[in-house]
Amino acid sequence: MKTNLIPVILAGGKGERFWPLSRTKRPKQFLSLDGSGKSLLQSTAERLLPLAGDWDKIWVVTSALIAAGVKEQLPQLPEANILIEPEGKDTAPAVTWTTLEIARKYGAESSIAFFPADHWIADRAAFEDTIKAANSLAKDIDAIVTLGIQPNYPSTGYGYIERGAEIGQYNNINAYQVTRFTEKPDRPTAESFIKTGKYSWNSGMFIFRAKVVLAELEKFAPQLLNPLKEKGVKAYPELEKTSIDYALMEKTNLAHVIPADFGWDDLGDWNALERLQKEKQTNLELANHVCKDTKGAIVYSSDEDEIIVTIGLEDVVIVRDRNATLIVKKDRTQEIKQVLKSLKADPNANKYLS
Repeated sequence: MKTNLIPVILAGGKGERFWPLSRTKRPKQFLSLDGSGKSLLQSTAERLLPLAGDWDKIWVVTSALIAAGVKEQLPQLPEANILIEPEGKDTAPAVTWTTLEIARKYGAESSIAFFPADHWIADRAAFEDTIKAANSLAKDIDAIVTLGIQPNYPSTGYGYIERGAEIGQYNNINAYQVTRFTEKPDRPTAESFIKTGKYSWNSGMFIFRAKVVLAELEKFAPQLLNPLKEKGVKAYPELEKTSIDYALMEKTNLAHVIPADFGWDDLGDWNALERLQKEKQTNLELANHVCKDTKGAIVYSSDEDEIIVTIGLEDVVIVRDRNATLIVKKDRTQEIKQVLKSLKADPNANKYLS
């Protein structure tokens, strides 16, 4: 299904909450975590290929540290389609710079879609139908379209989108104006959002025409747009680190949302692997694991010759990879990034990060 769409994969993340398996030179997007045997980056690119029509229309924006790895993972991709950021500045600079480059090559009317590299999608046909609907909406009116995921629990790790007025149907899918974005609310707020039935999770996927976003960036984030317009990638050192949600989506009046119903997960930390289980098990065992009175554990080892033995544990994540072992309560995996900051501050600890 060719849609005259240019898909862009956001592949610059570090994936720190999957440490120690995810490392500086082998980040999460290079790992196979969904049982497919392919890396998350490869699975994302193959999922987008029918939308693009051919590899020449798929773009990737990534960091200088892992650009060589991206080329190895996706040898079909033209090298000119890999945009390399000299330093990570979050999603706003990445989206802005890429949009400018695509507009320069294909014209300001080009339809562009951005996709994180670490999503799991269950139903590819439904995914393609939803993207087709979003692309039709973006071509029909001046709209910045995001895909909203139906919440099934009060997550405090996702942003939330409040649906406003329905504006019609595209490809038999309802489309809505966005009333507001809310970043990572506390649990009581998330629970209240879900009760209204008007909120969806922000998937981080966006579809728009280049000229629409560039005009909105000129209005709301000229400090970001203008240096990139003038200097391209050389402007990165002077750019602030900020997300596209904060820089643009929370401010624009052109935000629209299309509900997504294709089976989705953001593989953000080790707990995500448990959500992908087809059948509920006492423990998720991705290692030689011998246990006594252990339940609700996620156990992983990269060495099939190793064994992990647990006694009397509950709701923990245990990961063993090369020279590092992680043991953490499931409800505290978000704190892995804080621990890695401490390791980065120790000049002798680099061997545990790379």
